[in-house]
Amino acid sequence: MDTDDLKKTPLYDLHVELGAKMVPFAGYAMPVQYPSGILKEHLHTRARAGLFDVSHMGQAVIGGDDPAAAIEALVPGDIQALKPGAMRYSLFTSESGGILDDLMITRRQNDLFVVVNAACKEQDIAHMRARLPAVEVLEDRALLALQGPEAAAVLSTLNPAVQSLLFMNGAEMELMGVACFVTRSGYTGEDGFEISVPAGAAADLARELLSHEAVAPIGLGARDSLRLEAGLCLYGHDIDETTTPVEAALTWVINKRRRAEGGFPGADVILEQIAKGVSRKRVGIRPLGKMPVREGAEVVGEDGAVIGKITSGGFGPSVGGPVAMGYVPAEMAVPGTALKLRQRGRLLEAEVAKLPFVKQNYHKG
Repeated sequence: MDTDDLKKTPLYDLHVELGAKMVPFAGYAMPVQYPSGILKEHLHTRARAGLFDVSHMGQAVIGGDDPAAAIEALVPGDIQALKPGAMRYSLFTSESGGILDDLMITRRQNDLFVVVNAACKEQDIAHMRARLPAVEVLEDRALLALQGPEAAAVLSTLNPAVQSLLFMNGAEMELMGVACFVTRSGYTGEDGFEISVPAGAAADLARELLSHEAVAPIGLGARDSLRLEAGLCLYGHDIDETTTPVEAALTWVINKRRRAEGGFPGADVILEQIAKGVSRKRVGIRPLGKMPVREGAEVVGEDGAVIGKITSGGFGPSVGGPVAMGYVPAEMAVPGTALKLRQRGRLLEAEVAKLPFVKQNYHKG
């Protein structure tokens, strides 16, 4: 693959050395899989620990006198309620109630640490800089994700303090003598960590983690199948500017105080939808045969008319069969409801399924 026109993360040379198949993704050359293949990478993460390079994502620090109050003008979450070290999943919403991006916000002692999606990074940074008093983009840092049931045991060999972190909490700590910001979080449904590390130290840290027999490198392919099984949204697919948090079954991100007060973009639209309901909902979908359905497949009614669509779909290695997410009419969003899907002119039987498809193994204490 010609990577001359693509950005490279600090781990690019390591990916090549490990035999990764590199593909363009959000303007970066990223590993989609390693020689063991997506299926084995997926199952290894569920059983042991997988190391992901997510350095293409955007990292920023929001400062100022009261950054939590300031960012609430952009997101519907109750950020002011976060204690130092606590983090929250939230959304940038538009004035029409659509989702501009999803993001992670961690409250530190005097600022907020924010991680945004790679594909939306530039527009998210411009969005924040236009509306917030102090935004520092961390251009010189990599981001590693260590995910799986053995992640804590491995990372604690570098700093035992990681064991005391609970899910959705973070702390400054040294790893291999380097100051890092570590959060107990991730996007696989497993216990794990995301590690913000200076770019120059990222490769050494990755090599140290990979030296553990429990840890394998994992590419974008398995990252996608892991998050799909966990029922987690992929921006630009399951959520975008045309979907609202209520339609996307993300109403839980809008905390009680914010529902009472509003004050975030699109509040009028979103709060009315919470009160009165919506015409469509994001749901889990289980095709009943062996054939996976892919993004773009249609949900059709008895008369053959299109009534919904698949937004993510594929084979779920941990489930042992096809899994998908998509939008269906609200009255059909109940688990067990029979569906018909149309893919390449072929009709497939399916049913609405409860999300997530696999048990979540987050370390909540």
